Amino acid sequence: MQALFKNIKGDRLIWAIVALMAILSFLPVYSAASNLAYKGENSNTFAFFIKHFMHLFLGFAIMYGVHKIPYRYFRGLSLIMIPVVLVLLGITMLQGTTIDGANASRWIQIPIVGMSFQTSTFAAVVLLVYVARYMSKMKDEVITFKESILPLWMPVFLVLALILPANLSTAAIIFLMVLMLVFLGGYPIRYLAVIIGSGILALAMFVLVAKAFPGVMPNRVDTWMSRIENFSNNEDTEADYQIEKAKIAIASGGIQGVGPGKSIQKNFLPQSSSDFIFAIIVEEYGSIGGVFIMVMYMWLLFRIVIVAQKADTVFGKLLALGVGLPIVFQALINMAVAVELFPVTGQTLPLISSGGTSIWMTCLAIGIVLSVSAQREEIKEQEEVLTEEENPLEILSETI
Repeated sequence: MQALFKNIKGDRLIWAIVALMAILSFLPVYSAASNLAYKGENSNTFAFFIKHFMHLFLGFAIMYGVHKIPYRYFRGLSLIMIPVVLVLLGITMLQGTTIDGANASRWIQIPIVGMSFQTSTFAAVVLLVYVARYMSKMKDEVITFKESILPLWMPVFLVLALILPANLSTAAIIFLMVLMLVFLGGYPIRYLAVIIGSGILALAMFVLVAKAFPGVMPNRVDTWMSRIENFSNNEDTEADYQIEKAKIAIASGGIQGVGPGKSIQKNFLPQSSSDFIFAIIVEEYGSIGGVFIMVMYMWLLFRIVIVAQKADTVFGKLLALGVGLPIVFQALINMAVAVELFPVTGQTLPLISSGGTSIWMTCLAIGIVLSVSAQREEIKEQEEVLTEEENPLEILSETI
């Protein structure tokens, strides 16, 4: 165990935050699993506990392996992986499957192992690394809109176009994160306005085409519009079922909560272990538990910004922010949905919700952030060694 800790590099506080959140996730996931067991998916709730443990174990293995890779290698890997991502997204559109009754083809089955994989989350990480690479490469050059269309925006819009039909919320989050990253990288604001306008226009065209030909993408646009209408409409309808149950769970929790495993609304919320797990946490652990979770994410955000600020290259800074900030942003959206500050999006709570792909891709992103901080530590150690080697010479010269 001591040898393992010795081999762990990078920001120790990030390791601690991630490990603590993973440990704390077991209780609410195990509690919410009773609802899935009752539905007949598996009669043994402990099986869900083991499944969640295996997902986290593999996630931490990914995080450990990735953080050992010098982050500069991700520059070249992003170029190689963009075509791979486009192929995976294309396969998902054509052959994707539904999971837990979700009305979207977002997953593909991994051959042999028989596990499902949500390609859009992997595409988000790869795309943000690619954008960080491009912006760091252009840091000393004058960026023109015409020259940036093919190398920067073409991959972005191709990825978003393949994700959008099945997952509007993920496409919107990726687009916002890309805009944030290019803004931090110094992309001219006047060009960003053109990109935002083009994105809105493309979305409007997509909605019009989907409405004109409903058989091409059945129910998806209608689902988006109904969610937005239900959010803006104060009247309670059958479509508000999940939100109403989530609000009842939060109200029932009060300050201290009803206690671990004693949630009532987990039996009524369809996605109690994933999309609405924050509501179950507040019901069982009260406002104290909910605030604690928010503080943990804010602490993680703070450490990611610190890692970016201390990075030795522009690529390192943009890379840490590009893959790190979406984790916290997604968490805030998930919590906002549970308290009806945001329409239902289907976004999970990173590191806490059940689900393999969400955990694995979150750990992949954190591993990249840790790789950036580990590189800084190595440089600092080398500087200390050089200083120690120079000191005897300085002392000798002073005595002479």
